[in-house]
Amino acid sequence: MTTQRSGGELTDPMTVDEFRATTNAIVANIEQVIEGKTATVRLALAVLLAEGHLLIEDVPGVGKTKLAKALARSIDCSVRRIQFTPDLLPSDVTGVSVYNQETRDFEFKPGAVFANLVVGDEINRASPKTQSALLECMEEHQVTVDGVTYAMEIPFMVVATQNPIEMEGTYPLPEAQRDRFTARIAMGYPDAAAEYAMLDGYHSHDPLEDLTSVVDGGTVRRLIATVRSVHVAEAVKRYAVELVTATREAPELRLGASPRSTLQLLRTAKAVAALDGRDYVVPDDLQTLAVPVLAHRVIPTADAQLARRTTDAILSELVHRLPVPHDRGRSPYDTRPATPPNSFYDRRG
Repeated sequence: MTTQRSGGELTDPMTVDEFRATTNAIVANIEQVIEGKTATVRLALAVLLAEGHLLIEDVPGVGKTKLAKALARSIDCSVRRIQFTPDLLPSDVTGVSVYNQETRDFEFKPGAVFANLVVGDEINRASPKTQSALLECMEEHQVTVDGVTYAMEIPFMVVATQNPIEMEGTYPLPEAQRDRFTARIAMGYPDAAAEYAMLDGYHSHDPLEDLTSVVDGGTVRRLIATVRSVHVAEAVKRYAVELVTATREAPELRLGASPRSTLQLLRTAKAVAALDGRDYVVPDDLQTLAVPVLAHRVIPTADAQLARRTTDAILSELVHRLPVPHDRGRSPYDTRPATPPNSFYDRRG
């Protein structure tokens, strides 16, 4: 087996001020299209900077694909869209080797997944065989075809959408596929003011058509390098492990979160911390991300389903019950006094 490497190595990280200015520009650019969803936009950006993948799951017409396309247009890098349909083949996603009669050899024709940002619309309308074509590239950032491994460029992100309401003609994502998505978010309906503003903004044309990029691929690589350098204290690492372990021991869940989710929870927390102007992670970051990062990975028991208990509600209760570490990590930017040695944990009421 041979390996072909792609470009896009990480460069030097940014300063705190550079990072905030750049990320604020990306968020502001996306919000020209997505009204009144700042928290959702920031979480989508955090997943990109955490080198993860995003699943947007909500009812039709709330802007799932619009968010994915706005994020893609804000970055000057390669973007490909895949409209998942029942007749889509795995080779349409990963690529295929085609015989060239002139050279009398096989040539690899890259599939739609070879881009910095891949938008997969209605991913659950494709067959499980086609869905599985994304498994290798989402986890290992590479694609293997005919014994040759092709590495993906940095950044690489899959943003997939699906409609959880309409089940006819769809194939539910298997657990292995869902576990590869760093976070699952829901757009939700806009408030009255945002919906009213939308009527004016979309009256004569689509604002998405006017959207231009504000950063390039090299700048995104510097943003990712900055996120990688964020400090995580030992107490916060232990809290992340305890949080994920609690999902495996919860009586309401028959399947808890995987070790992969622990890694992705911490990586996303580092991105959220950097977006907030900190170079260290605090437990509040993990608490905020527990539901979007873990809820789609766990499976409730039959009794919990009969009681109409959602995984979001179960995880929210777990976060509320779990002891929180006081020591939130020493760093040059953390000026809070040190925690007394006898009060490492604080029981939340």
